Amino acid sequence: MIRRADTRLEDIAAACDAISRYIHRADMNDEIVFDAIRIRLIEVGEAVKGLDADITSLEPEIPWSDIARMRDHLAHRYFDATHAVVDATARHDVPRLAAAVRRLLGDTSPNP
Repeated sequence: MIRRADTRLEDIAAACDAISRYIHRADMNDEIVFDAIRIRLIEVGEAVKGLDADITSLEPEIPWSDIARMRDHLAHRYFDATHAVVDATARHDVPRLAAAVRRLLGDTSPNP
C-alpha cells in the first residue's frame, strides 16, 4: 500500500509525540521505555524513507537520510543500539524533527 506524504508526516508526528510522552513518563534506563522509544524511532525512519525529496528539501536542516539509516541500524542491529544514542536522539533530535514535520503539515502553532 502506498501512503501519501501527509499521512507519512502525520505518522512521524504521532511517533515524535509518543517519544516525548515516554521520556517524561519514566527514566530511559527502564528497558520498557527504551524499547518503546526505539520502536517509535524505527517507525519514524520507515515513514521518512517513503518521503519524496521534494518534501524533505523543504526542511534541509533535518538529516533525513541519517534518520532512515538510524532506522535500519535500530531494526537490524538492535543489540548495538546504545542507550546514549537513543536517549540523545529522543531528547535533542526528535523535538527538532517534530517541529519540522508540523511546519510541513502547515501547523504554525507553538509546540503542544
